[in-house]
Amino acid sequence: MPTVSLLTIERIQAFKTMFISILLEAIPFILLGVILSSLLQTFVSEQTIRRFIPKNPLLGIVFACLLGILFPMCECGMIPVVRRLILKGMPVYIAVVFIITGPIINPIVFAATFMAFRNHPAIAYSRMGLAFAVAVIIGLILYRFITSSPLRISRAHFSGGDAVEGHQHSGSGFSGKMTTFFAHASDEFFEMGKYLVFGSLLTALIQIFMQRESLLAIGQGPLSSHLFMMGFAYILSLCSTSDAFVASSFQTSFTSGSLLTFLVFGPMLDFKSTLMLLSVFKSKFVLALSALIAVTVLACSLLLERFI
Repeated sequence: MPTVSLLTIERIQAFKTMFISILLEAIPFILLGVILSSLLQTFVSEQTIRRFIPKNPLLGIVFACLLGILFPMCECGMIPVVRRLILKGMPVYIAVVFIITGPIINPIVFAATFMAFRNHPAIAYSRMGLAFAVAVIIGLILYRFITSSPLRISRAHFSGGDAVEGHQHSGSGFSGKMTTFFAHASDEFFEMGKYLVFGSLLTALIQIFMQRESLLAIGQGPLSSHLFMMGFAYILSLCSTSDAFVASSFQTSFTSGSLLTFLVFGPMLDFKSTLMLLSVFKSKFVLALSALIAVTVLACSLLLERFI
């Protein structure tokens, strides 16, 4: 009995240590991401971005993939902005590519991934490359098959709402923008923070209390490891600036390819972003896009696993 109690105490201590370490490592990157996202949301207009979009479809997709380098935003603030861009003329395939790659292909996420996988830096580079490849494939498929607007809101409704919004904000100056900046930053920090706490909690519980043999059996399976990590990423709904620290805690149990699946699939599609997509796009489009992302990420990560 004393042995069991001692074992339980040791596990609880290990759980607390892991939970706190994941949180402390991730919070600085979340804070940096929130500040940059809020600056862009407040001071950079959609017209500024739209002015630089290439007309060529392939160049447009590549441009959308790299846009996150200039505008590192989490999907929380990105989806509403992208909806406005589509209604103002941005092609759907470019907008969707920006939504799925913006949270991954940006300097903050690269730095966070590199720090989390200091002993295996190839993961950071592979994450960027895999996200780029998946986005190009999805972008080309959407360009080929999307023939009508998948948005829930019409242009006419948008124009009316835009006029009202313009009237409401016409008198705001620099002080008004700073107020908006701080309000947006605080809202986004607490919004992302609760998902980080939940993700860190669940990760620590799995790592400490799940049987090591069971975890290894799943994590070393050629297909089960990828499917488990896809489901795990979808449920956790972590911000892309913090998910690498969660993934790194599974390095000894899961294959590198399945960790990449987690790191790419999660920012592209999770429970939180699905709800946000459903508020902007028609259900049929969101369902088709979700299936496309899942299949493409799984196929590409299985292929890439052979080389890392």
